[in-house]
Amino acid sequence: MSDIHATSVIEKGARIAASAKIGPFCHVGSHVELGERVELVSHVAVSGRTSIGEGTRIFPFASIGHQPQDLKFKGEESRLVIGRDNVIREQVTMNPGTEGGGLLTQVGDRCLFMVGVHVAHDCIIGDNVIMANNATLAGHVKIGDFAVFGGLSAVHQFVRIGPYAMVGGVTGVERDVIPYGSVLGDRARLSGLNIVGMQRRGFSRDEINALRNAYQMLFEGVEGTFAERTVAVAERFKNIRPVDDVLNFIRTESPRGLTQPKAGNGG
Repeated sequence: MSDIHATSVIEKGARIAASAKIGPFCHVGSHVELGERVELVSHVAVSGRTSIGEGTRIFPFASIGHQPQDLKFKGEESRLVIGRDNVIREQVTMNPGTEGGGLLTQVGDRCLFMVGVHVAHDCIIGDNVIMANNATLAGHVKIGDFAVFGGLSAVHQFVRIGPYAMVGGVTGVERDVIPYGSVLGDRARLSGLNIVGMQRRGFSRDEINALRNAYQMLFEGVEGTFAERTVAVAERFKNIRPVDDVLNFIRTESPRGLTQPKAGNGG
């Protein structure tokens, strides 16, 4: 039987796993599903068609699954799906999807959302993502695995952040960030590669060196157009995973375009 504090309100219809734990003064809506070993520490409000995966812990005053902050939302039956073993700290807000975004907001596994993080409607977040205090995502943002966000950073709607990318603190991201890229600045500029992140995740020296050389050709080269340099990189660095990741990301159609280095630094 689930461990539910007497002061919490669990609406009829909610599905609570036997090993879940719900602390004081929580509220769980009628369409919510809590998986095995999920813990709501205290004062957590979970609403809507929200499912929370095994082992996820949610800390006080988080608001999970409530109505999106989108004036176009008309009460459609959208969902918020949160994966396994996530840590969702105090005052985090996560909203479900909307009709305009596929009716789904999705969070992967083993992510860390620090105090005050906001995940808006229709965002798709991969695995092992870290968002530091008060980092925020607008609607329809897509985040790759192992991306990291500094505190007080903000991402514009429909932007893509590639896997293993690093967004610096107090950075506003208006355009897509390539996989393994590092961006900084009030209005984000590409400042290089997240080499430390790659080393920590076990990429080989050869892979890192190849990506460095490919990056220099793409963003610091002076010969040809960007499209021509992309072709040249593809021909020179075949079957090298991180380079392929960057090239595939660049080739994927997007409404936002790419974050580039500062003027005079290539691109």
